[in-house]
Amino acid sequence: MSTIYWGQSQVNQDFSPEGQNLAGEQWQQGQLVEITIVDLGDTGEGVGRFGGRVVFVPDTVTGDRALVRLIRVKPQYAWGKLHQLLEPSPHRHRPSCIVADKCGGCQWQHIDDGYQLVAKQNQVIQALERIGGISQPPVAPILVPPAALGYRNKVTYPLAISATGQVQAGYYRQGSHQLVNLNQCPVQDVRLNPLLAEVKQDIQRQGWQIYNEQRHQGIIRHLALRIGRRTGEMLLTLVATRENLPQIASQAEEWWQRYALAGVCLNLNPARTNTIFGKETRCLAGKPYLEEEFGGLRFQLRAETFFQVYTEAAEGLLQVIQSQLNLQGNEVLVDAYCGIGTFTLPLAQMVKQVVGIEVQAAAIAQAEINAKLNGIKNVNFYVGAVEDVLPQIEVTPDIVLLDPPRQGCDRAVLERLLQIHPARIVYISCKPATLARDLKILCQDGNYRVALVQPADFFPQTAHVESVAFCFSIP
Repeated sequence: MSTIYWGQSQVNQDFSPEGQNLAGEQWQQGQLVEITIVDLGDTGEGVGRFGGRVVFVPDTVTGDRALVRLIRVKPQYAWGKLHQLLEPSPHRHRPSCIVADKCGGCQWQHIDDGYQLVAKQNQVIQALERIGGISQPPVAPILVPPAALGYRNKVTYPLAISATGQVQAGYYRQGSHQLVNLNQCPVQDVRLNPLLAEVKQDIQRQGWQIYNEQRHQGIIRHLALRIGRRTGEMLLTLVATRENLPQIASQAEEWWQRYALAGVCLNLNPARTNTIFGKETRCLAGKPYLEEEFGGLRFQLRAETFFQVYTEAAEGLLQVIQSQLNLQGNEVLVDAYCGIGTFTLPLAQMVKQVVGIEVQAAAIAQAEINAKLNGIKNVNFYVGAVEDVLPQIEVTPDIVLLDPPRQGCDRAVLERLLQIHPARIVYISCKPATLARDLKILCQDGNYRVALVQPADFFPQTAHVESVAFCFSIP
């Protein structure tokens, strides 16, 4: 028996296994249904079944029994909204953030830390089995992060004006562009909290016009904060549509001195786009970068530089890579998607030669600076898409390190790897589904076998999971 609720009334109905009401009634948008959550989806929502159909419900967790309103209905599945929690899951706990039910920055604040790790481990296993076709995948226990809160070394807040004319900064409600105003955030490094609360007041006092993306009017778009977790150096950046802000130089100098910042920057982004940073960043006070320690090396990080947001967790993954590769010092390594050299440079100290490939010219410029900063001379960097550069390099790699964006590797990259057939491929991934898809291609026809997959929690309080797969060639 399933229970259907319409407003405040309820009636019992029988359903066939296919999900159709035996009396002929189909499920409908706006309907209230009672379901039990049996799993978590890879984007963070709870998954339940009603009458044989799947229902996805954000803000729930495995074990919840809930009254859910169907808000988007398809023939075989629906999206629902939590209407009433009838019986809470043992994995549910009180969020650390007072706006966790509104803010779209975290999806899993309501889930206890231990079960978050279980769910992420299962994400990786299920993707490898269902998408990768790997039976009993060799997935190691997930790397547990040092802390589940206060870990983010970088935050970028959109700005808005409240109904009462106050400058706001925060994250958007899930699935909307309605800003949830924040004065602190429990997942960012606590040393950034004073800046978030006070810089808004300074922007308000200066009277700078806040950007409205619907009308494409205004000046100040985002507030970006970054900190070196090991060094404590901080960088403050405003993203604006133009540079001629009244009193910007004196205000930047005040921020620089007040917070002992490494630098204050202004990034220019006049385009009608949802991309946060524009192509040009100008330093207004101090220096245009901060320094951070990672893997025993010193790195320069600019406002727009991509760097893993959880420094300590990323370093833990690096240690796994170093341990599993057991490098002897005579290897040739190609680091595709190398970025600023985050993994390239620590590994370069352990091998004979490294080639780094990255499509972003600015990232390669930073990688070259970081190599020089650390006295590392056995690395050659190339700018370009991996699928274009990889066929042109003259070295024959023993090891290829892949760290692509969420969409995974271009098919041409995988085909090229199958041609040159390096002895080992190390694949770092932030999306289990694309990792599984690409591993299936590499392992088809018996070219490679997956020896180990190591998940790691780089993003506590969210559904995201990082992992690294080690593939060995089959002669």
